Amino acid sequence: MTTIHNPLLPGFNPDPSVTVVDGVYYLATSSFEYVPGIPIYSSTDFENWAMIGTVIATPEEGGLATVPTGGGVWAPTIRHRDGVFYVIVTIAMGLGCMVYSATDPAGEWTGTLIEGIEGIDPDLAWDEDGVAIVTYSGLVTTGEDFGHHGGIRQVDVDLVAGRALTAPRNLWSGGGGIFPEAPHLYHRGDFWYLMIAEGGTERGHGESIARSTDPRGGFEAGPRNPFISARSTDRPVQNTGHGDLVETPEGTVMVLLGVRPRGATRAFSALGRETFATRVTWDAEGWPVAEPVALAPRTPELAQRWGYESPLSREWIAIRRTPSELADLDSAPGSLSLHGEGTDMTSITPVFLGRRQLNQTATVRVTVDASGGSGGIAVRYDESNVFGLTATQTDAATTVVAEARIPGIVQRWEHEFPAGPVELILRAQRPVGDTFESMITGDRIELAARVGDNELVLASVDGRSLSSEVAASFTGRVIGVFAVTGSVAFGPIDYAGSEA
Repeated sequence: MTTIHNPLLPGFNPDPSVTVVDGVYYLATSSFEYVPGIPIYSSTDFENWAMIGTVIATPEEGGLATVPTGGGVWAPTIRHRDGVFYVIVTIAMGLGCMVYSATDPAGEWTGTLIEGIEGIDPDLAWDEDGVAIVTYSGLVTTGEDFGHHGGIRQVDVDLVAGRALTAPRNLWSGGGGIFPEAPHLYHRGDFWYLMIAEGGTERGHGESIARSTDPRGGFEAGPRNPFISARSTDRPVQNTGHGDLVETPEGTVMVLLGVRPRGATRAFSALGRETFATRVTWDAEGWPVAEPVALAPRTPELAQRWGYESPLSREWIAIRRTPSELADLDSAPGSLSLHGEGTDMTSITPVFLGRRQLNQTATVRVTVDASGGSGGIAVRYDESNVFGLTATQTDAATTVVAEARIPGIVQRWEHEFPAGPVELILRAQRPVGDTFESMITGDRIELAARVGDNELVLASVDGRSLSSEVAASFTGRVIGVFAVTGSVAFGPIDYAGSEA
């Protein structure tokens, strides 16, 4: 039987949606303010996954250049019909409901704005006559009614013209949990099933389901809602919900988001919301029964070298602009050069190139030549929650400044090394000791620098501020390199991760 690895997609990969076409599975996740947006992962066996492309290649294609932090790409749904792939998504606090289409999910996508939909988390289905139906969560993210929630709603749409054909109709909105969201509509046997998340995307998260013979209404609630949730349990994977179902040769599988909290109270989730999966069976009455999400990492150790081949790997992301706009691969062959614009990591558009942190325990190293400017390495949740190291070289010395920034508080530590390149090091590791803090927090982040055999830990900082429970963003830790002024050259990033 196929082994389901959990997390299925480690690191910042929330709100998964999946479809299968000719035995190949395609999975999309949210990306918020990062570009390129909406990564598409593919697998032929549901065990091994690779990012094959992205839906939104530039900020202009998603209207991402000006979206506020926390906005942007929310909860795509990926579907396939008549040789065409569709991804329908909300660009929250921005364009609104967009549907993108392509005949090749690894290729170029074309976007259309759908007018007449005020909400988030849109799903796309077709009735038996081929009419497209969009079901969505009626949360208002713009205008005077910002924050108002109208429950689960639905419209018929013309995907070509980009407009709703009907007034919104109200559907079943769950069993009373907060934030009914992430609806998905499935036709199975004699019924249309409406599956939604409710309880909020935090610890109360879960999946509930109802069914009807009509996709447009008359839904009857299932007998055991929420039929999957980790609330009030000691399971290592919490916040399980926002799921999508797919049929495999071995039966139904649900992909869904979850977090892996650490600490004595299991309160802090460093990597944010990741993609998990679990098996689903159907009882004699035709209702789903889901297995709890089991933690089953793919490998206990992970070692990667993040290089800068041309074209850049799809895993590289930037903030409200494209990686290729920032990356200079020619000035220092074999290295990456970034050219500072006088802004640091507090900017909404920093000169920053990053990748998702994949393990809770991780060490990241990069050699920096700051002879032409200043820059370094950082781990980011958003512009208000970021830890990093900045190198600046003069004729006399290379000065390294470690900085930990959370809302309202900035701490800095500084050390001078001999002039020349310096290796900057970030370590996320389990806390040690028997203090109350070490028992409660999720991890500590070391900020260190090395020249030759001389390594100095400039700071060891509590990592709980860079967690999904503390940071305001819905994303996760992204680690990367940045430039503040001048031209800064970076060697490949060495990443070593562990599940210890």
